[in-house]
Amino acid sequence: MPGLYFDELTVGQTFNHSLSRTVTEADNVFFSALTHNPALLHLDEHYCREHTEFGQRIVNSAFTLGLMVGISVGDTTQGTAIANLGWDEVRFPKPLFHGDTVRVQTEVADLRESKSRPNAGIVTFIHRAYNQHGDLVAHCRRSGLQLKRPALPTTELA
Repeated sequence: MPGLYFDELTVGQTFNHSLSRTVTEADNVFFSALTHNPALLHLDEHYCREHTEFGQRIVNSAFTLGLMVGISVGDTTQGTAIANLGWDEVRFPKPLFHGDTVRVQTEVADLRESKSRPNAGIVTFIHRAYNQHGDLVAHCRRSGLQLKRPALPTTELA
């Protein structure tokens, strides 16, 4: 299990995830269709060339958010997360285009004990996604309920 337990994380800890991903036209079109998002910005190349400042389709921001968080899972929460509690301060300062390669950095911003679950704590991560040029294309704060390391079984002395 590659994820970390709550008690293995420290505030300020930063992960430069080795996994990266080049976004394809299929990713964008399939995701937009699957989520019933008919925005021309994601689907109509001609419209975007003629009527937008970008001159081409842009990647659906919900896909970008999901990809950014997904890339972080293997190093942080794989097998140790109980639940995602929410995303805050989600921003997309620059567009992502077909053919861009995304890399992600995650920072542990806050840790606090769960009041209702003695086996868990609440972690706040800051995720940042960059394109191949080093431009910040997305960032967010994400809170999750994370397992603590299980206690080792005690053996009784006879």
